[in-house]
Amino acid sequence: MTTPEFDPRRIRRLRRYTWWSIVPMQPFYVLAPLLLLLVGASKGRYSTVEVVLLAVVAVLAAIDGTWMATSLMQGLGHGKHRPVVHVVVFAAAMAAMAYTMHKDGSGALWSMVVSGLAGVHVSAAPYRLRWPLAIGTALAVAVIGTFASSPGDPLRGLIPGVFTAVLVSIVMSLVLAAVWFWDIVLELDRARTVSAELAVANERLRFAADLHDIQGHHLQVIALKGELTERLVGHDDAAARAQAAEIAELARTALKDTRDVVHGYRGSKLTAELDNAREILEAAGAKTTVDGDATAVPPPLQPLFGALVREGTTNVLRHSRAENCRLSIAVEGARTSIVLRNDRVKPPNGEAGSGIDGLRQRFSAMGGHVEARLVDDWFELRGTAAEPGRTS
Repeated sequence: MTTPEFDPRRIRRLRRYTWWSIVPMQPFYVLAPLLLLLVGASKGRYSTVEVVLLAVVAVLAAIDGTWMATSLMQGLGHGKHRPVVHVVVFAAAMAAMAYTMHKDGSGALWSMVVSGLAGVHVSAAPYRLRWPLAIGTALAVAVIGTFASSPGDPLRGLIPGVFTAVLVSIVMSLVLAAVWFWDIVLELDRARTVSAELAVANERLRFAADLHDIQGHHLQVIALKGELTERLVGHDDAAARAQAAEIAELARTALKDTRDVVHGYRGSKLTAELDNAREILEAAGAKTTVDGDATAVPPPLQPLFGALVREGTTNVLRHSRAENCRLSIAVEGARTSIVLRNDRVKPPNGEAGSGIDGLRQRFSAMGGHVEARLVDDWFELRGTAAEPGRTS
């Protein structure tokens, strides 16, 4: 069973869908009540003062609701809280709903204004307050709607009151569900980013542990023998010379073992490096494609180009917010060329770091060369080398 590739475009599409599901809705909820208000004013049901006051409430509700909805794109509980403003606007919206229900029965449309505000406020509230606010709002709407519809006969106003409360509860639930789902996506995206960083850190720790195991023992023995040699000088010169010879041999052994460790780290097969690079970049959210056959690269050049892929992967993770990476392998006669490209460079320049300088030295030692540059807003790392002993 193959693991599906991560496509960062899906998160962008989901973000757009969530934004359009939440942010523009409060102004949309306000349109119908405003239109009904204008119709009522033209028929003489509302005075100029009533029209102005209700219109101001609708506009304030639209502004406050949109402000809160925009901040909810950061996830549940991330609203920009202004308690006094929120309470005043919400109370005014409730009063407008009650007044219009008593005036001409149009309060059901004004309840949409209340429900939009309630949805974003509940979603922005801390977890411990979320359910109390939601239940309290639904009960308050039911009570206000019941008595506003029929002040003299509450039983008669029970049906419109309950209907209004159910309508507000449904809209609140829809807004809360949309933000909750988006919050889960944000958490997963953050976890994916951390996973990519951990993969790089684990590889560094593995190399550091190997190097420590090799060097720690040798350096400890060299230090002890050095102290012994110092004490023997002038007392037993022959023994001191023997110890010095052993120190020199230990140093050579330590140097050889260190080179073996580095060679094992640098000299891994290109195919293995490609697999590691793809896994790490995909985990970091960069869709990665590989064109060409890594097995076609001559064995003497495998470690060299493996280092290129490894360094290029590190640069992508450190210096970009890449969403797309392309790796091309071309073998033409004795010459091999590998190009690693990524988008969304940060910062937008092609200046090489110490890692790329090290690559250039290694490629130069084998008659090859490395280029790092920007091409059409894509960063391109290209390495070219020929197999030793062959001419192209």
